[in-house]
Amino acid sequence: MGSTIHLSFKGTHVMTKTEQLTATPFHTYHVDQGAKMVNFAGWEMPLLYGSIIEEHLQVRRSGGLFDVSHMGRLRFTGKDACNVLDHLCTRQILGMQDGQIRYSIVCNAHGGCRDDVLIYKIKDCEYLMVCNGANREKILKHIDDNRCAYVFKLKDETESTAMIALQGPKVMDVLSKVSSEIKDLKRYRFATKHLLIAKLLISRTGYTGEDGVEIILPAKFAKKVVDMMLSNMEDPSVILPSGLGARDSLRLEAGMPLYGHELTEEIDPLAAGLHFAVKLEKGIGENEAASFIGQEALQEISNQNPKMKLVGLTLEGKRSPRQGMHIIESANEIGFVTSGCLSPTFGYPIAMAYIPSDFQGETVSIDFGKQALPATIVPLPFYKK
Repeated sequence: MGSTIHLSFKGTHVMTKTEQLTATPFHTYHVDQGAKMVNFAGWEMPLLYGSIIEEHLQVRRSGGLFDVSHMGRLRFTGKDACNVLDHLCTRQILGMQDGQIRYSIVCNAHGGCRDDVLIYKIKDCEYLMVCNGANREKILKHIDDNRCAYVFKLKDETESTAMIALQGPKVMDVLSKVSSEIKDLKRYRFATKHLLIAKLLISRTGYTGEDGVEIILPAKFAKKVVDMMLSNMEDPSVILPSGLGARDSLRLEAGMPLYGHELTEEIDPLAAGLHFAVKLEKGIGENEAASFIGQEALQEISNQNPKMKLVGLTLEGKRSPRQGMHIIESANEIGFVTSGCLSPTFGYPIAMAYIPSDFQGETVSIDFGKQALPATIVPLPFYKK
């Protein structure tokens, strides 16, 4: 394979000298490591340090460190913190345990996806929402527009904190030498740890298809804490820095949706195959969680079945499908590609695409412009541990 890979995520471009971007607490570290920095949703972020493919394979075989400080971190407190989150989120928040995390969708009134988020229950009346960096301002406005009569406080902690992801099959063994409690964490659970004077929130979550953790910590101590973690490793090559490019190709292999691609304001979560993250019966009966914005629309979509479905596609050769390419069947346009790349793990092109939900065939064609290439429909995800 070559040393480059097509990127599928929106909002990324190489910076100009005049752009004023928000730097993460790890900016010096990225520059020292020789990262190619880009503008991603107004943040100066590392696209790659050397080779996207090598960083991708490093995570698959060992471990990678990602700076994900651009992700929004919003803290909800107050007696109605749970109720307002149930009103905003498709997943039920009522009944979550302390230390539990749930993946959910925030919808518009028509059932389209405003964002996909993680909800952390700190304790009763205190929750944390992690949203996509590019959607933070939109979500803040959405929350403000839908405060209703709920009594709660909202604090945007994005710039006062930092966030990293340690992902890969050897990560948990490395962390077990720091704390046995971390290794014993279940998936979608988190624990709070203290390192020196820094309070760390460590969750067993990620966006790569590999095991690992995501860590939220105070911005002013972030670089020192990470330097300590990396310097204490017996083998420094076990966990190496990875950029946005590898994060995108890893999540694509793992069949994980990316906002602006598989999820948009016009695409509903049922079409995206995210039924597990939607509780259509919320608000029915006594002592139930509040109904959510877009619930009626999604109930109607569910009753009639979504018109489209998200599928995986594989191709022969080396040409990677691109977002927006048309899906063709019998000379008719029937769908579109949402994400695609030449898979570093498998060595052949893969893509996610929307096609009609009643389509029964096993193959389609992708319009590359001057020619249409055959593609095989396969189950998602492409990659499983």
